[in-house]
Amino acid sequence: MPRCRSDIRFARLPEIAPEEIVAHMSDPRAGAHLPLLKGAFDRCACAAFVAAKEACWQRDGLGHWAILGDGRYVGWGGFQKEGEEWDFGLVLKPEFFGLGTRIGRMALDFARADARIPFVTFLLPPSRRHFGALRRLGARPVGKIDHDGEVFLKFRLDTAGPRTPAGNFRGRSA
Repeated sequence: MPRCRSDIRFARLPEIAPEEIVAHMSDPRAGAHLPLLKGAFDRCACAAFVAAKEACWQRDGLGHWAILGDGRYVGWGGFQKEGEEWDFGLVLKPEFFGLGTRIGRMALDFARADARIPFVTFLLPPSRRHFGALRRLGARPVGKIDHDGEVFLKFRLDTAGPRTPAGNFRGRSA
């Protein structure tokens, strides 16, 4: 099983070869908890996906990153504005599922430093059964919601604390 020992870095999705993203999103272990993923995820779907995520960056100044571990693509995740709320999502390649808490902490450090983000929400499908990582991060359940015709469990994490103006988080490492 591949391991990531040290460097986690956030990059932009267009920097990743489409074949990498297609293989990731086509893996049934990754798709098992993605109820909004409908049909085959091919190069055309990948292009539309990356364009939609990049549009968030253009519209909101923030969006989803490609996540690199020791220089390798390990998944994608980040923040997306849903109405007035910032939702955080993280989709890792199955062999890197164990990096979720570490990557989540990095992203939440960013959210705490960004004046635009007083709290973060997490939408998880009911197929997810383990919420210990969210609890350890301080997230609290809000309830069930409908999003694009699918039911999700919603959690909220307040990011109150000292803030600095939003900056460029394009290539931060940990």
